[in-house]
Amino acid sequence: MSSARSKYFSHLDGIVKTLPHKPGVYQFFDDKNKIIYVGKAKDLKKRVSSYFVKIHSISGKVQMLVRKIADIRFIVVSTEQDALLLENNLIKKYRPRYNVALKDDKTFPWICIKNEPFPRIFPTRSLVRDGSEYFGPYANVRLMHTLLDLIRQLFPLRNCHLNLSEKNIRTGKFKVCLEYHIGNCKAPCAGLQSLEEYNQSVQAIRSIIKGNVSVVARQLKELMMEYATRQEFEKAHLVKEKYLALEKYQSKSTVVNPAINDVDVFSIASDVTTAYVNFMKVMNGAIIQVHTIEIQKKLDEPDEELLPIAITEIRERFESLSPEVIVPFDPGYTVANISFTVPKIGDKKKLLELSERNVRYFQLEKEKQKELVDPEHRSSRIMETMMKDLRMTTLPEHIECFDNSNIQGNFPVAAMVCFKKAKPDKGEYRHFNIKTVEGPNDYASMEEVIYRRYKRLLEESKPLPQLLIVDGGKGQLSAAMNSLKILKLTGSMTVIGIAKKLEEIYYPNDPVPMYLDKKSETLRLIQQMRDEAHRFGITHHRKRREKGTVKSILTDIPGIGYSTAQQLLWKFKSVKQIREASLEELQTIVGKAKGEVVFNYFASGQAD
Repeated sequence: MSSARSKYFSHLDGIVKTLPHKPGVYQFFDDKNKIIYVGKAKDLKKRVSSYFVKIHSISGKVQMLVRKIADIRFIVVSTEQDALLLENNLIKKYRPRYNVALKDDKTFPWICIKNEPFPRIFPTRSLVRDGSEYFGPYANVRLMHTLLDLIRQLFPLRNCHLNLSEKNIRTGKFKVCLEYHIGNCKAPCAGLQSLEEYNQSVQAIRSIIKGNVSVVARQLKELMMEYATRQEFEKAHLVKEKYLALEKYQSKSTVVNPAINDVDVFSIASDVTTAYVNFMKVMNGAIIQVHTIEIQKKLDEPDEELLPIAITEIRERFESLSPEVIVPFDPGYTVANISFTVPKIGDKKKLLELSERNVRYFQLEKEKQKELVDPEHRSSRIMETMMKDLRMTTLPEHIECFDNSNIQGNFPVAAMVCFKKAKPDKGEYRHFNIKTVEGPNDYASMEEVIYRRYKRLLEESKPLPQLLIVDGGKGQLSAAMNSLKILKLTGSMTVIGIAKKLEEIYYPNDPVPMYLDKKSETLRLIQQMRDEAHRFGITHHRKRREKGTVKSILTDIPGIGYSTAQQLLWKFKSVKQIREASLEELQTIVGKAKGEVVFNYFASGQAD
């Protein structure tokens, strides 16, 4: 254990040294003997030791956790799968302060096949352990009701609560009801349907609920052909209607190749504080379950750590035994009787992309809901993301971005745009006319404007930005740092450069660029600021260029100033058309006297 930390953790040194190199679960306790964190490990000794030796590599939140550890206990297990399950159970039982929180308080419905003679089939949110079969839970309630409607359409079943024992039916205790007369039930209560026939329908329903629609469709088709062969055409027609209804349901629910059977699909999307995990169960190419959970981060956990937690929790909750799990990346652990697939092409890749779209839509919807409650939520999230991505120690509430603009060295200008709380503050935008640089020299121009901007802020005692962005690579960044060094502002703010070609992020004195995810909010905001600075600079440069062109030709006319020259250009668009205009046309624009001066000037040939 490092000497830098021994004053905090000397009492834990003996525990850490004696940990075994075995898979298991570790628990951190505080000074009140309360569990504050539960974690799993392939190797307990290596994993727990990492909290105490990697002082520079762990985040501030993890350091805060480590400083609260008063005791460490561990449980050795046989496999990584056992560690995952035990970790999940302990987190749910103790809800430790520093573990992720799975936000999902809903009670989802199940489809129940009741354990009774002539079983009823109905939706329920209460599981009674009486031998009944339960299928689900169904996060998509509409899907469950669609399935139940199909079942009722295909198979007339009873929905009464009568005790249909053999004795009660034989003695004629019950009479047929309205459900029988309207065709919703075949009246097994009155002995008009046998238990064998009823159970065949229940077996077919089990197959449909499990996603094995093709099996039932084949059976119906065979029955239809059998009736037709026996010339029982009315019965054949009724079976045909059921077959077509099942085919229609199957065609609507199938999204990929029906050969993809009994597969779980998981995807994840996250920001600084929250992660979202989408789950889809696929049977015979049809999605029969879809669910998304929200995970509240506590220790800046990466996706690679969160996804296994979510997979374990969701598969346990939905009682999934699918042998194949499709994931966006290798989860980093093995489980008996389960194979993890990271598809690159084909139908499985399409399934993963569908799951990823679902999780992104869910994330966007959640963000919209949070913004309705807290309008500043989006800004705070973006700033926290930038702070993490750019390795900053403070929130970038105030950001300034600089861009140079010149054409072959003529009329060189620079622009600075200011964003506060991730939003443009146009009142703080600034233009700079380059004063000390001759010719096209981006580095020297950047050095001048950075010096002028921050010298002025210091003189006026105005706050400095937390983040300074320069449009350009290592050269422009070095120029900016030269000025900050002269002003003794080195280290007072985070400074980065963004190179256009590959959108590389450069840091001072670091030759290796950083590459941000092309879809990240951090890169999008940096690009937005860079493009805004470029637009703002080009607009100013164009005005200077126009002013310079006007001054060089029209304002050479005695008695004609810039304002008059601009009026003429707005009307005639070019000096050539002004030269060709009639006296009356010129006087209509700038008056009798000035119109005559301009007309006589060009007519005399003085402009040639």
